Amino acid sequence: MGAQTMWPEIRHHGGAGGVTGSCHQLMASSEHSLLVDCGLFQGEDAAEDSLAQLEVGFDISTLKALVITHVHIDHVGRLPYLLAAGFRGPILCSEPSAVLLPLVIEDALKIGFTRNARLIEQFQAQLQKQLVPLPYGKWHTLVDDHTLAMRVKLKRAGHILGSSYVEVALNDKLKSIKQRVVFSGDLGAPYTPLLPAPKSPYQADVLVLESTYGNRNHEGRRERGLALKNAIEQALTNRGTVIIPAFSVGRTQELLYELETIVHAAPPSSDWRSLEVIVDSPLAARFTRVYRQLKPFWDAEAQRRLRLGRHPLSFENVYTVDDHETHEQTVRYLAASGRPAVVIAASGMCAGGRVVNYLKAMLGDPRHQVLFVGYQGAGTPGRAIQRYGPEGGWVELDGERIDIRAGITSISGYSAHAGQRDLLNFIKRMRRWPPEVRLVHGDDHARQALKESIEAMADKAGRLVNVVLPSVYE
Repeated sequence: MGAQTMWPEIRHHGGAGGVTGSCHQLMASSEHSLLVDCGLFQGEDAAEDSLAQLEVGFDISTLKALVITHVHIDHVGRLPYLLAAGFRGPILCSEPSAVLLPLVIEDALKIGFTRNARLIEQFQAQLQKQLVPLPYGKWHTLVDDHTLAMRVKLKRAGHILGSSYVEVALNDKLKSIKQRVVFSGDLGAPYTPLLPAPKSPYQADVLVLESTYGNRNHEGRRERGLALKNAIEQALTNRGTVIIPAFSVGRTQELLYELETIVHAAPPSSDWRSLEVIVDSPLAARFTRVYRQLKPFWDAEAQRRLRLGRHPLSFENVYTVDDHETHEQTVRYLAASGRPAVVIAASGMCAGGRVVNYLKAMLGDPRHQVLFVGYQGAGTPGRAIQRYGPEGGWVELDGERIDIRAGITSISGYSAHAGQRDLLNFIKRMRRWPPEVRLVHGDDHARQALKESIEAMADKAGRLVNVVLPSVYE
């Protein structure tokens, strides 16, 4: 006889020992479990045999629900494979995420699954059957029988619109034991445009905490706004283009909000007033339209701007590029003309998408600037440009070696992720600190640094906190 399993047990099927592929299974008992996220592996986290990595190889027979913390692809990208494996339970998410998710899934299906319109339509119909939008701050019961009660509650995470952290309340009725497990999802930094900052839960017995930036802090809002302005003004002076690789959902909309802030404050005679801001991503344009529909979920500052008649996501300088022919014309025109412009294009880590064409056309020209505003995963072209660009290195794009002569600037303050200080505050501001913290969604350096910082903070406060660095469950 083996040792008796102690419930609850947390099994990590991704996002442990890496930054992407988030997928965490909370085993409340041998018969009842909950899955939090089901994301795609990217960059160095992606295996050579990527198909095997996509397949859902763990037992889903006990799953009572899937909870989606937010719609980024590294948190939802394996959803088609979960449904293909036979999961037909409820898919819980916030109300904004329920609106955004079908757009993300359609894109994910086209890239990695099928371009067959009928199959995509069937999948979307199945998804809608299972989707259960939850209001923030309300308990939702998943299990309530003679042995166990399991309830979930979503709270705002401040990462992208609709992002949530998840509180799970467990009541083992046979043993009269109540426990609270919290999954952070991805937490946002304070002062993220459009979004209220996350507020810590009252308590947790176990906290599963992201650690993407567990080893560093970000600039403040004023500093990052100044850095954005300076990088663009450098390109204006050089008569060049600023290329900003950005994720279609979240980062693009935050950048538009910040650029509207700068344009609005600029004198009427300033070059800023005539600067073209080009969103070259059909998906980003669609997300921006949906973001505008979801205004009730914007924060107080954004609501004030609306009341003043300002349009933070659709100001006069913004142009969107939809079809591929216009995209190619725009790349050629900006590369040749020297007309100053800001281009926001996907993908955020330069691993594909339209931004690659801009980089191939402009990285070799010192008039232009590449501005990184988000995390660049190890093994991605974005990380290579960020690392080797400032020293005049090169990068391989589409099998072609491109010498880097354009200016390369990185602003960490625009990361949608909490920095180390914010992650520590998430714990510190709980009334009852968690005795166990499991660090996920970070590379080894970030996780180790955050572990040491949490332990030092707990030691100073006279609290006992066991910090675990889990690996992927086999």
